[in-house]
Amino acid sequence: MPFPRASGLLLHPTSFPGRFGVGDLGPAAYQFIDFMVKGGQQLWQVLPLGPTGFGNSPYMCYSAMAGNPLLISLEQLQEQELLQEEDLELGIGFRPETIAYEQVIPMKLGLLRLAYENFKAGVFPELTVAFQKFCQTRAWLEDFAFFMALKDAHWGAAWNTWPQEIAQRQPMAMVHWRQKLQSDIERHEFWQFQFFQQWSSLKKYANDNGIQIIGDIPIYVAHNSADVWANPDQFFLDPETGEPALMAGVPPDYFSETGQLWGNPIYQWERMEKQGFKWWIQRFHTMLDYVDLIRVDHFRGFRAFWQVKQGETTAMNGEWVKAPGDELFEALRDELGKLPILAEDLGIITPDVEALRDKFEFPGMKILHFAFGSGSGNPYLPYNHVQNCLVYTGTHDNNTTVGWFHDMPEHERVFVEGYIGGLSEEGIHWDLMRLALSSVANQVIIPVQDLLGLGMEARMNLPSTSGGNWVWRYRAGALTDAIAERLRQLTDTYGRAPVKTDDSWD
Repeated sequence: MPFPRASGLLLHPTSFPGRFGVGDLGPAAYQFIDFMVKGGQQLWQVLPLGPTGFGNSPYMCYSAMAGNPLLISLEQLQEQELLQEEDLELGIGFRPETIAYEQVIPMKLGLLRLAYENFKAGVFPELTVAFQKFCQTRAWLEDFAFFMALKDAHWGAAWNTWPQEIAQRQPMAMVHWRQKLQSDIERHEFWQFQFFQQWSSLKKYANDNGIQIIGDIPIYVAHNSADVWANPDQFFLDPETGEPALMAGVPPDYFSETGQLWGNPIYQWERMEKQGFKWWIQRFHTMLDYVDLIRVDHFRGFRAFWQVKQGETTAMNGEWVKAPGDELFEALRDELGKLPILAEDLGIITPDVEALRDKFEFPGMKILHFAFGSGSGNPYLPYNHVQNCLVYTGTHDNNTTVGWFHDMPEHERVFVEGYIGGLSEEGIHWDLMRLALSSVANQVIIPVQDLLGLGMEARMNLPSTSGGNWVWRYRAGALTDAIAERLRQLTDTYGRAPVKTDDSWD
């Protein structure tokens, strides 16, 4: 559905500053919302918030429903008396601008384990009641916590390499392992309780300050996830090995000459449709419990998807297969009413994909970094934008604007300078932000790296690479009042600021 004219910022919570090596849902998150209010912003876009696996990508999580324990604020656990001040001294000494996951993960999970042990050993009547209520109202929680406990018990190995009886969820094995791992299962449930308690408080603070949160649903889930282990009938899997029999990806495109072979298992769409898309409805229900709007990643895969057979090492040898997108979104609309969905419609977009997007009035995406490599008909140029779309300077998969401008061919740089009427003293990042904010598009999202004018060292992700991604953080104090004031001026100039009533902003 079309949305009001507004703008916002793209920032994943791991990128917040703080002394524990990775951004979390503590003080810096609330300070970021305060900054957004000063800057006149109304939208905060995050990447998927699930528990990440190998490579730390938020697009390859152990669950499509759960939250990432690394985002739990240790300070808030201390406020609940689950940790002591001396426990938090371990957080001293981490790098301020990048995340060293190999150091952060064992430190933080160790403290989260200690917090759970203190919870079990102490007397916390209100917290206990809230925890029990949480466990009773999250249908996905039992499978997820059991999966994670099993994963710990098998030294982190993928579920399809576990003993066959538990990999295939045979009833006797399920009873045996559930009894054996009861405490570990509850620990993972407790971590989820803490994550959602903290996230819900942060979301309420954002909403109370006029900011809506845009979440992100990857179309596929990771093979090594609770979703696949608990619902194997929903995916194309090799019956003998449990590996994906058909893998997801995209053919060669702007980002990769050999395409992108993601490795996620393809859905059994026919079976899902016969079941009324029950799994998808639960996924959207869960998502809308903790975000306001949903960006659907790889939207074109709901019309037709690229599938690659097991054994291929690139995505080049695949085929397009039709997907029941109309039927899925109709089922979701029947269940949820108007769908607060934004469609990531980048890549190979055909008329039937556009028809599916427009049938449900989902805003598509326009990326200014893609606007200057061809002629006047380029759909990403601002004068070709439509109102019902969402404009970015760049996304988490792009270089920063400063890095992009520095690396582009000379003839394209000349075209950009001519289009914007010459570079301003403020720099190309402000020039491109102004171009986005002045667009006719209803919504604009700006990565915080662009707001800060950072170069390629602050890039969040380089697709088809496995190292150095998802590690960027900004320094404490980087988001200054001067930046907020300049952003608010532009936002107000182009009609995207909240409506001013008396001396306050609504």
